[in-house]
Amino acid sequence: MARIYVGTSGYSYADWLGLFYPEGTNKTKFLDYYAAIFNTVEINYTYYTMPAVQTLRAMAAKVGPDFRFSVKAHKSTTHERDADEAVFAAFVRAIRPFSTEGKLAAILAQFPFSFKPSEESSDWLRLFRDRLPDLPVVVEFRNSAWMAEPTFALLEELGFGFCCVDEPRQKGLMPPVARATSSVAYVRFHGRNEEKWYHHEQAWERYDYLYTREELSPWVPKVAQLAGKAEVVYAYFNNHYSAQAITNAALFREMLTDASLIPEPDA
Repeated sequence: MARIYVGTSGYSYADWLGLFYPEGTNKTKFLDYYAAIFNTVEINYTYYTMPAVQTLRAMAAKVGPDFRFSVKAHKSTTHERDADEAVFAAFVRAIRPFSTEGKLAAILAQFPFSFKPSEESSDWLRLFRDRLPDLPVVVEFRNSAWMAEPTFALLEELGFGFCCVDEPRQKGLMPPVARATSSVAYVRFHGRNEEKWYHHEQAWERYDYLYTREELSPWVPKVAQLAGKAEVVYAYFNNHYSAQAITNAALFREMLTDASLIPEPDA
């Protein structure tokens, strides 16, 4: 059975003060506090800003040897798709503190809704693999047109993981399908705020959602299925507003423990 990690998408949120981080906690201590409770986190700022190696080295130094970081690929490689070889090389250099210390979970390549199946799109995915050789990569599609066997076959060919998602059940969005296409299985919980998914003034409004135990229950056997096929499973909660991701990550970890998919804390 694969090892299962549960965490949140991001950890450095000011509105988590008083809800998760004790009041007065300096933001430089956020990761120290977080890593004492969870064993993985997804780093999202790297989508907007090319990370600096010294920053990621400092982050790696704050956590124990069993902690794992997932890192979102820079937008130039997924949304703009104008990154040249030098950009990919810079990204690889930046995440080296994670990869060399065995703390890299995966690189998350999240593509936009406009990225649809085509020969051009497949060629970009192949180029993505060529420029990130020997690194664990997980692909998140936003358009349900990718939900087809040729997609899974392509991901398996390239050694890319398929990012399973839980998000609003709206036409065109990805359904909650559990599929493992590489040694790394990956799940992202975005919340189900249908009203604010497309119509919002602030980006955080899309992720203002708290899952119930009943809503998470179907994912327990799905994660078990993934764990039976992959070597490791990562599950991240992206419903970060008001630390709802923390609440749901803790709950889901408890549910997986009750199902004997995660060992008891003192085991």
